[in-house]
Amino acid sequence: MPNALEISCLPLNSLRWGELAHAYGQASDIPALLRQLDTVPPSDNDREPWFSLWSALAHQNDVYSASFAAVPHVIRVLATSPSTADFRYFQFPSVVEAWRQQKSVAIPDDLQANYFASLAALPSLIAQAADREWDGGFLACALSALAAAKGFGNVAEAVLEMTPDIADEFKEWFYSR
Repeated sequence: MPNALEISCLPLNSLRWGELAHAYGQASDIPALLRQLDTVPPSDNDREPWFSLWSALAHQNDVYSASFAAVPHVIRVLATSPSTADFRYFQFPSVVEAWRQQKSVAIPDDLQANYFASLAALPSLIAQAADREWDGGFLACALSALAAAKGFGNVAEAVLEMTPDIADEFKEWFYSR
């Protein structure tokens, strides 16, 4: 099973972050936000560092070069405790990958290996979280992460909306076509 040591990432002290971009320009501020993931358990979208990470790296259906450097860090932290991790640790990589595919955003060559290797770790991390209690939102994020890890970005994005109540509406629509 993967752990934090097996997820390779762009070092947070690398000067490369200053060459990467996010929604508001240069991404040299992203390492400080990613460091907070190790110490601050997120509880809602308005809490840092998630609000700033989402705003900068997955902004209005757009992703950026820094998004691809950040995803391995998010998954590295997720790998330290998938059975207790907040749903956003599964949701964020899913959204980045779904939107990357949707808009055909190129991943910088030097970030590709770490990005795709970290996505490949998601299925085993989902399996490690299988014994915990899942609500409909966590279920949607876990399913989305699995789809993203297997290269199905359109399914990853769609399944994020597939909570148990929406599933009933979907089935009604689907069977009435």
